[in-house]
Amino acid sequence: MSLADDVLDRAARLRERGETFVVATVVRVDPPTSARPGDKALIAADGTLWGWIGGSCSESLVRREALHALGDGQPRLVKIAPEMAPEHQPGVVAHVSTCPSAGALDVFIDPHLPRPLLLVIGDTPAAHTLIRLGATIGYETCAVHPGATASDFPEATHVIGSLDLASANPGPTTFAVVATMGHYDEQAIEALLPYEVAYIGLVASRRRAATVLDVLADRATRDLERVRRAADSSVGRTQEEIALAVLAEIVAERHAHQLSHAVALPASAIDPICGMTVEIKGAMHTLPRGERTYYFCSAGCLEGFKRREGQDVVAQPSRSDVSSR
Repeated sequence: MSLADDVLDRAARLRERGETFVVATVVRVDPPTSARPGDKALIAADGTLWGWIGGSCSESLVRREALHALGDGQPRLVKIAPEMAPEHQPGVVAHVSTCPSAGALDVFIDPHLPRPLLLVIGDTPAAHTLIRLGATIGYETCAVHPGATASDFPEATHVIGSLDLASANPGPTTFAVVATMGHYDEQAIEALLPYEVAYIGLVASRRRAATVLDVLADRATRDLERVRRAADSSVGRTQEEIALAVLAEIVAERHAHQLSHAVALPASAIDPICGMTVEIKGAMHTLPRGERTYYFCSAGCLEGFKRREGQDVVAQPSRSDVSSR
């Protein structure tokens, strides 16, 4: 198995577990470089890198851009070259390389984030339509109904046969719809409220929705303000049309409130010789000097610093040189 194949196999396993990661692929090189077109690396959310996209001059840059991509969810083309004019193009990031080899390469950064979860409670035509449409547009889907089995919802990714939702692991990327049509609306909402989901929609008429919320308020149920009447401003005559309107509302809600995720970037320092960003953790070339430690991208820069130490041309790094941006 090639190294690129191993990267893709790892990516498939992480995707099955619902984890976030980036696949970085070298798409162009200008020799001399140690990378070749088609070389790949997988970067996990903690910054761990498997694979190969070049040596020290490119690896740290690609890792940092990969973590940025996990933060905003956007792919990008990273161009690394000794002489790099600013690329004022959407989706293109340019970095000046000070690598002695003077080669250049372009790396495509492709972030993979967990699919949003559409969790639908109920065994009604609207519930089945929501599951089917959600799967069609790329959502992970979970059908919930007491006593349900996988054969009852063949299009669903997961089926839960009770109102114990723990196995679905509802969270900030979960959009939940109660489409029980009066059978057990209150119990379904009570099952959802303990979870910090992005959306809780109740498929019901205005009068029925008000009654359900009144019943829950009488039970002293908290956080009822999180529950909305699904697709309140839309008109749907059939169960299928209602489901379509609800899913359209969820899609709009998701895109309107899609936020960047905070991703911790590895602490870094600036190489005082070449100006490259060097990751502090695992740095191979360092030089303690008094209360400071200098970090270098290569042995050549370290030796160059030693030769020039004490001369005016060596800039003392400021506190901003070491950061955890």
